[in-house]
Amino acid sequence: MARAHPVVQLTLMRLRELSREPGTLFWIFGFPVLISIALGLAFRNTGPETVAVGVLPGVPAAVTGALTAGGVLVKPLDEAAARSELRAGRVAVVLVPPAPGAGDALGYRYDPMRPEARLGRAVVDDVLQRAAGRRDARAVRDEIVREPGARYIDFLTPGLIGMNLMSGSMWGIGWVLVNMRVRKLLKRLVAAPMRRRHLFYGQAIARLIMIPVELGVILIFARLAFDVRMAGSWLALVLVSVTGSACFAGMAILVASRAQNSETMSGLMNLVMLPMFVLSGVFFSSSHFPEAMQPAVNALPLTALCNGLRAVIIDGAGVAGIAGSLAVMGVWGAISFVVGLRLFRWG
Repeated sequence: MARAHPVVQLTLMRLRELSREPGTLFWIFGFPVLISIALGLAFRNTGPETVAVGVLPGVPAAVTGALTAGGVLVKPLDEAAARSELRAGRVAVVLVPPAPGAGDALGYRYDPMRPEARLGRAVVDDVLQRAAGRRDARAVRDEIVREPGARYIDFLTPGLIGMNLMSGSMWGIGWVLVNMRVRKLLKRLVAAPMRRRHLFYGQAIARLIMIPVELGVILIFARLAFDVRMAGSWLALVLVSVTGSACFAGMAILVASRAQNSETMSGLMNLVMLPMFVLSGVFFSSSHFPEAMQPAVNALPLTALCNGLRAVIIDGAGVAGIAGSLAVMGVWGAISFVVGLRLFRWG
């Protein structure tokens, strides 16, 4: 019977190991689903959030009545409770009764550094001014966004896929290589009839085999639970996903090239991944960061992956529309793989 190629044997070995690691399977499949459930419920279509306002003694009853009629949650508080509630963020604004000699002018006590406080102040003032008879010069109407493609969950789903592809490649390859080094398996494999690069090929192929399952779990769940729809080319989706996974596989080999124990590897992995979790637009748009940071943020591989996934899933882009993202990930992956291969320590 012909002997199977070393890459085939190493790929099968990695797949068998993966099937025996329930913790790894949870982080690959279960964690993104739980995150999407939690954030999807948190940002579901429930209408505008109610503004909570603290009211000190002395504020006229007509004012509190107007606020209640305007949909504002009124919380009567004394001075000490008002300071505590405002400090904890449980009320956005505290209404202060008119000061002696100030006529009927109410006071708005709030922290302007808090966005929710500025919003609360604007809502309260609008309600009270309308109750006092103010007329708007131009008629307007509210159009609440509810259609698929424009919601937060539509923005979030590609970010979760990108996060999952990065985590799966980094932990599924880098951690395994270091674990094999700690158990002295790498030295044994060096003596086996294979080329050293075959080990990396086997790890990478096993990782690529898992990508359709990972994509399917998240996309099917998002469609069934939140009606998140795929707008672009499936070929483009597969291409950007495979390129992103291969990119982070190369980075995993580089990170694992010299680590001698799991503690060191864990620290290196977090050092690489945590900044990208924050900067690369997984949970919110990376455009919120200062303009001076944008070139560095856009050069990160996870930013390129998330942008490419959103271009395909939300905007309906084809292969040409994700060329820039593919180029960024390709450069990161190629350089990381070559350098990691040169630095890799087998013992």
